[in-house]
Amino acid sequence: MMLKKLNYIIVAAAAICFAFGWMRHAGVEKLSISANHRYFVTADQKPFFWLGDTGWLLLSKLNREDAEKYLEIRRQQGFNVIQVMVIHDIKETNAYGDSALTNVDISRPKVTEGSDAANAAQYDYWDHVDWIVDRAAAKGLYMALVPVWGSVVKSKAGVTSEKAKAYASFLVNRYKNRSNIIWMNGGDIAGSDSMQVWKTIGNVLRAEDGNHLITYHPRGRTQSSKWFHNEDWLDFNCFQSGHRTYKQDTSAKDLKYGEDNWRYVQDDYNKQPIKPTLDVEPSYERIPHGLHDIKQPRWTAADVRRYAYWSVFAGGCGYTYGNNDVMQMHKPTDKKSAYGSKNYWYKSINDPGALQMKHIKKLMLSRSYFDRVPDQSLIAGGQGKRYNYLVATRGEKYAFVYTYNGRNMSISTATLPGSKIKVSWFNPRTGTYTATTVRTKTSIMNFDPPGEVANGNDWVLVLDAV
Repeated sequence: MMLKKLNYIIVAAAAICFAFGWMRHAGVEKLSISANHRYFVTADQKPFFWLGDTGWLLLSKLNREDAEKYLEIRRQQGFNVIQVMVIHDIKETNAYGDSALTNVDISRPKVTEGSDAANAAQYDYWDHVDWIVDRAAAKGLYMALVPVWGSVVKSKAGVTSEKAKAYASFLVNRYKNRSNIIWMNGGDIAGSDSMQVWKTIGNVLRAEDGNHLITYHPRGRTQSSKWFHNEDWLDFNCFQSGHRTYKQDTSAKDLKYGEDNWRYVQDDYNKQPIKPTLDVEPSYERIPHGLHDIKQPRWTAADVRRYAYWSVFAGGCGYTYGNNDVMQMHKPTDKKSAYGSKNYWYKSINDPGALQMKHIKKLMLSRSYFDRVPDQSLIAGGQGKRYNYLVATRGEKYAFVYTYNGRNMSISTATLPGSKIKVSWFNPRTGTYTATTVRTKTSIMNFDPPGEVANGNDWVLVLDAV
């Protein structure tokens, strides 16, 4: 009883801090699609580079104190989008034991009178979601909400199109006036599986909420465009490139791209009508190769950097990072964990890969943004395969070329204006540049990155026209 009262005191104090914090923050701006249909922009037409984190079980597993801690750390680390499941299980309850639904019926969200955080009888599952969404807004964070995870719909939980329509309408009317919402339909499932449910949810979101962007989170190694590219409700595409290695990617049904997540971007980039695309679930830091065999090696910071630069330079409008321990909010009170998670979320939240993600956002926003295009014609000496692959992107007066292993590269400078070029190397591990040199431009120029050739010795060649 004493602990419960203490928790309410903490909640009340947080609510007061939130109230004052909300007055200091005007909230976040509405996002929309850029004029060239490739990127996101804020209400004042400034570029928005999506840097996401998969905080999938944030709403159900963390109490207010821990949710505040998680959001603040990710804000400080430069993230600006948090991907979460609203309902991960048809019997979903949160950290306070509050049920999301009445009688496990997706069309009957369990809502109580009032929303007083100090009164357990009033503060329900949805009040907790409200609190977290609003705390995120105060910190400048967008919430990409997955209404109901794919496994719930695929199971025998009775999620019919009619019930999905009622549930989606409830969500829209509860959150359509909050500026930091992004709708992420689906949830790790093929669009062809229960397609009518996903179309119903998408159509309700679009019809009843014209203020927020909508996308679809597909199953592994597929992209939303496979099923929904021409749907009016789909504003942008996303894909899930994780979690298999080249050797493990043997699916007979889906594209065999292995770890080459840049290939999904190329597919989406050439589709009509033009829509932005990004990798919203690459392989996670600390998760086993292939997910299920915990004896397999784990993905590292170097891997998540590679996925980031490969996909963004190929034309992606952003990137989502993931961490095995954080995505499931693994904590000491859990009776079990998934995918061999051994660390707790509050320790792994500061893993190297997470700390390095802000550097790609910094780089992409350091030059002109909306004129940037992928351009493999810059690479004159062979693009390479797998870990030798070079990927290039450029604007009108600059070019970036990424190498995962620091190998030599031959670059064509024909698309860059001027007779001289400023040359430097950007370090994805530290976010720093080497000293800049100025060279006379020739048609083909050779460059040797710092260090010895080795996987994880990744660099970005930065060329600025003089």
